[in-house]
Amino acid sequence: MATAPLDMRAGTDTALARVVSVFGAAYPHHAYLFANKRANRIKVLVHDGIGIWLAARRLHQGKFVWPAPGNEQWPLEPAQLDALVLGLPWQRMGSASIITVV
Repeated sequence: MATAPLDMRAGTDTALARVVSVFGAAYPHHAYLFANKRANRIKVLVHDGIGIWLAARRLHQGKFVWPAPGNEQWPLEPAQLDALVLGLPWQRMGSASIITVV
């Protein structure tokens, strides 16, 4: 996940250039997420090992929970990605929800 906003008019080549600049490379079998400034739209660029595809999602109400800009990138576990795309509190999914102290 890239924390800096992306212009949602960006196409595949622009999104791929942003992936390379933020993450260093587009690795096969990885997904890279971007949001707009209002965080009501996201784009995901996926390198499936054969080619690149770009998908978009727009919320009609509310916004995606997005980390504040600071770190350029934020790694997500598969469960967190699933929750984020659905608009759920992804920060509490996966290993982040493990209770270690009572």
